[in-house]
Amino acid sequence: MTIDRAGVVTLVNAMAADLLPEVAPGVDLAACPVPALAEAAAAGSDAFETDHHGRRLRGVRRPLADDRSAWYVRDVTEEHARTDALLAERSRTAFLAEAGSRLGLSLHREQTLRTAVTLPVPYLADAAVVVHRPPPPAEDQPHWLRYAIGDPGPVTGLAGWPTVESVPGLVEALEGDLTEPSPWLDAELADLAEVLPAGFGRPGTVLISPMPSAGGPAGALVLARRRDRPGFDKREIGLAREFARRAGAALAAAELYGEQAHLARVLQNSLLPPELPRLPGMTLAGGYRAAGDSLRIGGDFYDLFPTGDGGLFALGDVCGKGVGAAVLTGRVRQSLQTLRLVEQRPRELLELLNRALLDAPDAARRAQFTTLLLGALRREPDGGLLIRVAGGGHPAPLVVRAGGGVETVRVGGMPVGALTDARFADAEVRLAPGDLLLAYTDGVTEARGGPTEPAMFGDARLRQALATGAGLPPAALVDRVLQLVDEWLDGQPHDDIAMLAVAAG
Repeated sequence: MTIDRAGVVTLVNAMAADLLPEVAPGVDLAACPVPALAEAAAAGSDAFETDHHGRRLRGVRRPLADDRSAWYVRDVTEEHARTDALLAERSRTAFLAEAGSRLGLSLHREQTLRTAVTLPVPYLADAAVVVHRPPPPAEDQPHWLRYAIGDPGPVTGLAGWPTVESVPGLVEALEGDLTEPSPWLDAELADLAEVLPAGFGRPGTVLISPMPSAGGPAGALVLARRRDRPGFDKREIGLAREFARRAGAALAAAELYGEQAHLARVLQNSLLPPELPRLPGMTLAGGYRAAGDSLRIGGDFYDLFPTGDGGLFALGDVCGKGVGAAVLTGRVRQSLQTLRLVEQRPRELLELLNRALLDAPDAARRAQFTTLLLGALRREPDGGLLIRVAGGGHPAPLVVRAGGGVETVRVGGMPVGALTDARFADAEVRLAPGDLLLAYTDGVTEARGGPTEPAMFGDARLRQALATGAGLPPAALVDRVLQLVDEWLDGQPHDDIAMLAVAAG
């Protein structure tokens, strides 16, 4: 359409007449009944955009000759809808991406619940409630966790089955069924006053979604909007359902992780090196580093058993790493606990242990073995210590004399649990007051690190560390060696490490 220099419409074509039926030739455009167009004309603006008769209109003014102007008006309803849909999809994608990231990083049940209830507010709802059952041994009653606009943080509570059953669709959602969004009635609100924040009032719309998992519903997500907020459209319902599904999967993963962590702690407590008992006339200390520090258990171990005239120590290195090696470690230790009741001579005890491991039902399938040192400790009248050590393919122990000398106790032998006709050897060593015997696993000497190119810590560095630490008590010497090995590694991966030091006194 065109207007003259006075702002009066002089020409309206068919398209403009269809879009703006109120505008006709002779109409002063600044006073026309289309507010956005009138304001643009009065202000001398060159553009306007408005909703008119259910359509989105956009107009641009272009100057003509003789101070006249032309307004080009077009229907941008579909273009605007596509833009809105694109922005909504981007917002939806961003929300799900954040939800996936935060839920995926949460491996603890309570943290997952907090994430599931806080993320939807205020994007999807003014208040969110997750109704769930706590894992055993908690009572079999539904609990709720709520977060709403204005809450300083999530609020928890016990719902009870009467309250749950009073909410239409909640029991069905807890069983995995979908329900449609609906308003809450005042009577239902009276039963749920404890769940909603004080002053929230009667919600305008409520959407309840199951939180499914592989083992059945993990809970239900309740999204509530105030009465002054529009209800859930189809796109928002789909988004809420998808978020609830992801939250349910994350909650199930967190529960599974919790169960595994509990089992790992039980396994860990049973397999970690024990606190060494006190033996009269002798001092002992142990040191331990697991290759997998997430569980702090591995294939290296030590143990000490009191006997009538002293004690019996064991230090070994099971083939393999991680939980599999730790399970065999437990089997070896338990076998030693039992077998030492009938045999306390180290070499003979190794033979019994070898037979017991090979006779196990799964021995052929697992094909695992252990290297092992067994030492019988006996205090002598002069305050010294007599040790008979038997070897099963393990690195030879070292004796650190009070004067700084380091000697090797050569025992040899073959690994335990590998061959039915394995041969074992033993040797005898005497410790005078001030002397010390150190048994260790190859994780010490094979630790790879160093200030330049990676190299093994090696026997020479170990012997030097022991020589310079001569005269130290067992605990101090073990700590010194562990510190030197840690410094050598400088954070690099390493094999399991175990040490046991014994001295007279």
